[in-house]
Amino acid sequence: MPSSAEPIPAARVQFLLDGAVVALDAVAPDRTVLQVLREDLGRVGTKEGCAEGDCGACTVVMVEATAQGELLQKSVNACIQFAATLDGKALVTVESLTACARSDSPGLALTDRKSALHPVQQAMVDCHGSQCGFCTPGFVMSLFALYRNCAAPSHAQINDALAGNLCRCTGYRPIIDAARAMYALGQDGPPATSHWLLPSAASAPSLRDAASQPVAEQLAALQRTEAVVFEGGGRRFFRPRTLDELAQLRFNHPDARLLAGGTDVGLWVTKQHRDLGDLIYLGAVEGLDEIVLSANGLRIGAAATLEAARPALNDVHPELGELYRRFASLPVRNAGTLVGNLANGSPIGDSMPALIALGAELTLRQGVSTRVVALESFYLGYMKNAMQRGEFIQSVWIPRPASGVRFSAYKISKRFDQDISAVSAGFAISLHEGIVSEARLAFGGMDAIARRAPAAEQALLGAPFDTRAIEAAVNALALDFKPIDDMRASARYRMAVAQNLLRKCLIETAQEVHLRLSEMDARLAQ
Repeated sequence: MPSSAEPIPAARVQFLLDGAVVALDAVAPDRTVLQVLREDLGRVGTKEGCAEGDCGACTVVMVEATAQGELLQKSVNACIQFAATLDGKALVTVESLTACARSDSPGLALTDRKSALHPVQQAMVDCHGSQCGFCTPGFVMSLFALYRNCAAPSHAQINDALAGNLCRCTGYRPIIDAARAMYALGQDGPPATSHWLLPSAASAPSLRDAASQPVAEQLAALQRTEAVVFEGGGRRFFRPRTLDELAQLRFNHPDARLLAGGTDVGLWVTKQHRDLGDLIYLGAVEGLDEIVLSANGLRIGAAATLEAARPALNDVHPELGELYRRFASLPVRNAGTLVGNLANGSPIGDSMPALIALGAELTLRQGVSTRVVALESFYLGYMKNAMQRGEFIQSVWIPRPASGVRFSAYKISKRFDQDISAVSAGFAISLHEGIVSEARLAFGGMDAIARRAPAAEQALLGAPFDTRAIEAAVNALALDFKPIDDMRASARYRMAVAQNLLRKCLIETAQEVHLRLSEMDARLAQ
């Protein structure tokens, strides 16, 4: 690239905490939000449990302001969120809730103010959902995000909001009761003096807007329009603002680590104790979080989170609904990105098999040049991909299904919620007058990479869609894969599951096109 200009050094990471600007000096790029809260700010209500984004004890809420002044409030895992990503945002912790409840009740006696609780916290007390107390702050923060974002959550929405909080001391019933009770408690405060954290999504829009305006203005004042770099611990955290700046940085620093949501990279620090070196952050790049829906398909930018992309994915491919609902927990989906999952390339990644079956494509950029690579050609070996030095994924393209294509996606894991897959699969099958004209069968957890099953596909192509073809394809999987044994599943189990998933899909497909298997068997017997 012609330019070699570097971002402007910035002395401090700045964010809002309870209405005050917190400035972090020389923060190391891999220092987590949880470390800053507990070790630097004394916010010990936020706990460390698993240190990998699974248990939810560290849940906090991050707040961003849109160009229209609206507040986006998302629950995230503080244990794997790097502190430098807070720049220009607001942070809400469990202590923030009690502080706002006290400040909103100036007429109370001192002793009463000390015990004042936010409606979410009070609901947990009233419904006896506090358990032993260690994980309670995480539950409270997940419920607070729900309280602020959903006016009348269904039972399924409550469960989804809590899927990342794994403690089971007293069961979920009291906590679910609290999720239903907290809205009524939120109506008790005087509207004229409401703190911005007190109104719920069910409150009058005028009240919410009036209470949120000062915070939105504070956030607007913290925004940086230029690329900056934070330095700490002998390493740098680059924060580009435009796509061209990102491409320039990637070109100039090809060995720097790209960081989007950090839901995988964070574990390299907390679990593997790796030195990540310099980081280039994608989360502040304008336009990189775009989600563009068209007549032909869906384009998702590299910084678009999984949760933000989910409605559009469901619109184009509703069959992905359960898979992406089970894609980790809500706090992980609020931070993690679809492109990050694809770039990571884990053989048990949830998204790859389904998107390979759909014929997804990646747009790669290096400097000023771009190229398009089919997702199925992107993976070269275990954790190896086709990206060249100084290149990055700009977006993923997911086409709409052609007429007559039947698509299915499956995930098999030990738990329904918040668990990695043992086997995952995506199948796209086209039929013409009962004959298979195209078959794209992709699996994860069966090899060093997620990939298609060519022998099984060939067994189906050009064949009448009957039980003979189904069993031929199922048996051909043994030619396509030689699964490994590990702690997650045995090779025998993986093969049996993969074969049964394929059999399930083919039988369901036959039923959908009104070709009953008994009729096909009778035809074969003639």
